[in-house]
Amino acid sequence: MKIDIRLEIIFQTARSGGKGGQNVNKVETMVEGRWNIANSTLISNTQKQLLQQKLANRITADGNLLVKSQESRSQLSNKENVVDKMQDLVTKALIIKRARMATKPSKASIERRIESKKRMAVNKSFRKKITLD
Repeated sequence: MKIDIRLEIIFQTARSGGKGGQNVNKVETMVEGRWNIANSTLISNTQKQLLQQKLANRITADGNLLVKSQESRSQLSNKENVVDKMQDLVTKALIIKRARMATKPSKASIERRIESKKRMAVNKSFRKKITLD
């Protein structure tokens, strides 16, 4: 299930470090995206709780999901990176894993295991020293 959160993301720019030469000192290319999960109208309350739990380390004290990007020299591509990262995070966090069902080994597999243990015991018994009693 993919939810398009582009409309609710608030972008902020800042000067980023790294490559760019003189451009780094003049242009604000680093993009920071914030999405307030609690105030979102795109998702239900249960989905909000799930996102709060799974993305707790990326959520600020204000309740905003925070994602930064300063990989590229251009602000536009960094903005796209932020949106893509945020979409991926939200999509992956909303996937609910199914509970594992406990299974029992089959009778045939149990018998095979016991047979192999018996064969190993016979092999080990041949390693003993022979006594002449």
